[in-house]
Amino acid sequence: MHIPPLPLTRDLVLVGGGHTHALLLRKWGMNPLPGARVTVINPGPTAPYSGMLPGYIAGHYDRWELDIDLVKLARFAGARVILGSVDGLDTDRQEIHVPGHPPVGFDVASVNVGISSDMPAMPGFSEHAVPAKPLGPFAAKWAAYLEGSGAASVAVIGGGVAGVELVMAMAHALKAKGRTAQVTLIDNAFALTATKPKAAATIRQAMQDLGVEVIENAAISRIASDHVALQDGRTIPANFVTGAAGARPYDWIEKTRLDLEDGFIRVNSYLQSSDPVVFAAGDCAHLVDNPRPKAGVYAVREAPILFDNLRAALGAGRMRKYVPQKDYLKLISLGGKSALGERLGASFSGAMMWTWKNHIDQTFMNKFRELPQMKPPVLPHESAAGLVEALGEKPMCGGCGAKVGRGALHIALKSQPAPIRPDITPLPGDDAALLQTGGVQQVMTSDHLRAFTKDPALMTRIAAVHALGDIWAMGATPQAATATIILPRMSSALQSRTMSEIMSIAGAVMRDAGAEIVGGHSSMGDEMTIGFTLTGLCETAPITLAGGQPGDCLILTKPIGSGVLMAAEMAGQANGAWVAAAYQHMVQPQGKAARILAGAHAMTDVTGFGLAGHLQGICDASGCGAMMDLGAVDVMEGAQELTDQSVRSTLFADNRAIAPDLPAEGKAALMFDPQTAGGLLAAVAAKDADTVLEDLKNDGYPAMAIGELTEAPRLRLQS
Repeated sequence: MHIPPLPLTRDLVLVGGGHTHALLLRKWGMNPLPGARVTVINPGPTAPYSGMLPGYIAGHYDRWELDIDLVKLARFAGARVILGSVDGLDTDRQEIHVPGHPPVGFDVASVNVGISSDMPAMPGFSEHAVPAKPLGPFAAKWAAYLEGSGAASVAVIGGGVAGVELVMAMAHALKAKGRTAQVTLIDNAFALTATKPKAAATIRQAMQDLGVEVIENAAISRIASDHVALQDGRTIPANFVTGAAGARPYDWIEKTRLDLEDGFIRVNSYLQSSDPVVFAAGDCAHLVDNPRPKAGVYAVREAPILFDNLRAALGAGRMRKYVPQKDYLKLISLGGKSALGERLGASFSGAMMWTWKNHIDQTFMNKFRELPQMKPPVLPHESAAGLVEALGEKPMCGGCGAKVGRGALHIALKSQPAPIRPDITPLPGDDAALLQTGGVQQVMTSDHLRAFTKDPALMTRIAAVHALGDIWAMGATPQAATATIILPRMSSALQSRTMSEIMSIAGAVMRDAGAEIVGGHSSMGDEMTIGFTLTGLCETAPITLAGGQPGDCLILTKPIGSGVLMAAEMAGQANGAWVAAAYQHMVQPQGKAARILAGAHAMTDVTGFGLAGHLQGICDASGCGAMMDLGAVDVMEGAQELTDQSVRSTLFADNRAIAPDLPAEGKAALMFDPQTAGGLLAAVAAKDADTVLEDLKNDGYPAMAIGELTEAPRLRLQS
């Protein structure tokens, strides 16, 4: 008996991808709670691990080694990812606000956003200094500074453990680069007050050995572009200044109306805030019953407690109290591959402690680099012939990768009788049908996508841009749209939240394109799909596939590769940053590009049949061939690497059959990759090509000339 997917009934929203939430997502993936829809909101696709920051600054690690890939982790956990910075949490409406995204409703929420080291009250800090946290921007700016030349002058504000680790790492890295450097640590009191005297003495000696000058009991009056001015009149040369002097909560937390302690969210021993459905963990939280310093070890230990308590808040199990340990092993990097370990007053230092610290850090990160392989569902003991072959070896792709193959589609369409209405002009193989309505030329199209992201808002934006592509490709102006939405089974409350997100984005995208949504249809099924039927008006003759002329320059407005990237993402193989970049390409509307390409002889949008298939469509309709310059075709970041690993979309084989004479190895394989919300492919008169390309690039399109139409009726590739 077929058992349909269980309905979704509660929304759990995780704000931030900090260490606690990362561990929670991993645990959730191994033991999900049926009925709960999990969302993680984070500014970017990765969450850096702060424990390895000093090692990276010193040059012992590559940048990628610090990052937890939240896109992969969320896929493993069955969660949706929203990439954006939260700027509000409304406890009355139970909504979280992210700029550019509809409000995200929640039944239970958890906040794990870390802290900032920004010092807005210090004159000149915002203009001339770099806070050590958030880690990502700081690491990028340090890498750029380190690669510079000439004498260096660096100042670190704050003499706590974080500050001394940073200043020693910087001094070591500059020395290793052979750069003459003045490196200074500045504190307005005494440095290293949180460490025991023996450990503090060891650290001070390490700083002295690295040439770090330590200035204590010195208040800063202002920071300039090339120095730090002290209140006693001294000036410290510094053209790279960072601050690690304290933990500062993010400003939006103050507006939540939750009970706060110095701006941090007050939580009880269950990690609950003053609102029982809002939890907090890590550095952004203040443990009322057992206050502890801001240290990552507490965030890590909170993860299993938070996991159980969130499930309990969602209706499963009982809550547990979090009891933090009284002391923990402090491992402090000393610049080179040496570290100091301190616990219960005893301390040890040297290379062996660095080896131990590195082992602990790598073990932690390997939890996310090597996610457990979950067993696929067991097939029935008996099944009809062909079931295994039809299932294939991988999950069915979403977006255009889930389309029916071109061959099956053409066979089905050929069985339809020719139109007998005089107001319908058949355009075989073209992007939209041409209608005559009251003397006005109108085009109509329909497109529907199986979701490849769990974020309804993002999927709607992509689906809307994708559907509009058919109108833009005909040179028409979008007019009216109806939406067709299938939601997975869910409670009425979640239906309302989800439909609000979808229609908010759909209306905004369509209106920006000049169209209005005039209706639609919705239903529930096994998974989310989103589609639109659209009309457009043609003020001039529509641009079809049939107008291409030999000698025309072929212009493409977006890179290719979304099919292989989405296939890899669904299988947990794609780098999260690659996926995020692909989404940015997919949501870029093509309305302005279509207006720039209004004089094209032929045009189409590159979608399900891939670049080769859609170019073949122009060639067939125009009665010509094409020479495509493979080297000129830009591909999305990561697409080539995945293709070289033999990752393919499920539609690849059908697309390959459209142009079987073309090579299909290396970069050529991407010519058959199905695109979702792909770019416009236009045949433009050669004399106009340079001007058109320049206009497209000036309007923000990554456009490229990829070849030309030819007399010989054959599609060829030029490497």
